[in-house]
Amino acid sequence: MRQLAVLDAPSNLGLRPPTPTAVPGCAKAPGALRDHGLVSRLSAHDAGCLTAPRYDPGDWKPGDGVCHAAEIAWYSRRLADRVNALLDADYQPLVLGGDCSILLGTALAMRRRGKRDDARFGLVFIDGHSDYRHPGNSPYVGAAAGEDLALVTGRGQPDLTDVDGLRPYVAEQDVVVLGIRDSDAHRVELTAAGIAYRTVPQLRAAGANRTVEWVGEQLTQLDGFWLHVDVDVLDPSVMPAVDGPDPGGIAHSELEQLVRELTSEDTCLGLEVTVFDPDYDPDGTLAGDVVDTIVRALT
Repeated sequence: MRQLAVLDAPSNLGLRPPTPTAVPGCAKAPGALRDHGLVSRLSAHDAGCLTAPRYDPGDWKPGDGVCHAAEIAWYSRRLADRVNALLDADYQPLVLGGDCSILLGTALAMRRRGKRDDARFGLVFIDGHSDYRHPGNSPYVGAAAGEDLALVTGRGQPDLTDVDGLRPYVAEQDVVVLGIRDSDAHRVELTAAGIAYRTVPQLRAAGANRTVEWVGEQLTQLDGFWLHVDVDVLDPSVMPAVDGPDPGGIAHSELEQLVRELTSEDTCLGLEVTVFDPDYDPDGTLAGDVVDTIVRALT
């Protein structure tokens, strides 16, 4: 098995401010998770930190496009560089976000790699929300963390969807979404786009093992896939420290099973963990729970 390499990607550029004068706290997540011994407990290579540009929405207003777009594009290119360097060194990257906009960087890494090696890579997207908001279905866009799946599949403004002329970074038919709620506003559109998904009730009805088998049936003829994990897939009763907690999520044990089964596949290139916000976890208990789940899943 490849050795894990932990890379911090502490970007909060994809989120709206929690209050008019505050900055989203998820940029602190990698440090909070490391404080619970994540790297040593995984016996992982420490790949360091890719520092993100400053969070400064300035005078952004609805109708101006995605906030921080230039900074997110800049950061995505450099995150793609770092991820592919780890893959070339035969590591399995574990990228610690940050918000979900880091998916643009990891998906760009897969797209570059696919072009270089004449290969095709998919995405398994574990998230409590579909993150499929785009100009075709919303009056305005603005926060890339709520639009990341739309952006990586080519829907949205070109400075984010077509970095390096590689739009789309992942084809819609090569995406599987797990863990969205039954009430997700974009379920019908996901189906129309050819994106396979399972809601929390569907996931539970099948169980983790059968769900992973089903994922493999959807992602045929691929050379590999990337795993995205947003901790807001967890129920707020066990994970309230996210920017958009929604009831009806899964338990830590269920997330652990999914991550264990998916990352044990030879075709899983790496994974990312996003949206945990230590500002809502003053005593560090929730960070410890996240680390315990990751460690149990990956060891």
